Amino acid sequence: MRRFWDGLAGVSLVLWIGGMWAIGYVAAPVLFANLADKQLAGLLAGKLFEVVAWIAIAVSVYLLIYRVAREGAAALKTLFFWVVLLMLGLTLAAHLGIQPIMQSLKNQAMPHAVMQSVFADRFARWHGVSSILYLIQSALGLLLVWRSGISR
Repeated sequence: MRRFWDGLAGVSLVLWIGGMWAIGYVAAPVLFANLADKQLAGLLAGKLFEVVAWIAIAVSVYLLIYRVAREGAAALKTLFFWVVLLMLGLTLAAHLGIQPIMQSLKNQAMPHAVMQSVFADRFARWHGVSSILYLIQSALGLLLVWRSGISR
């Protein structure tokens, strides 16, 4: 049974980090480059980022529980545990903190696009903060995948 949980942890990690990279650095840029309606591109990208955020929350909680169940208190001394916990915190901050602020700015700008409104500067700042958090999470995710290694 342990092999199942080990395998699930590995597949979950790949789903989470691979999803982050695929959505953030492939799908979203493709949407903005190929859709004439940037508001639609933003809406679709936002939905994709929301799915990735919920995957991140579910997988990170599973990985933290899995590591503690497998290693006990020793898990608290590992880089893996603390990186996953940090990434969970960043995901929660972005998804439950920053995204609602950005959505509020979009709602206040209606019927205009937020970037054609008086809220454009504030939206751009929050979008920049969100992008930096995502970049940090992406780099930490690479660290997790790299350190997890296929040979273990």
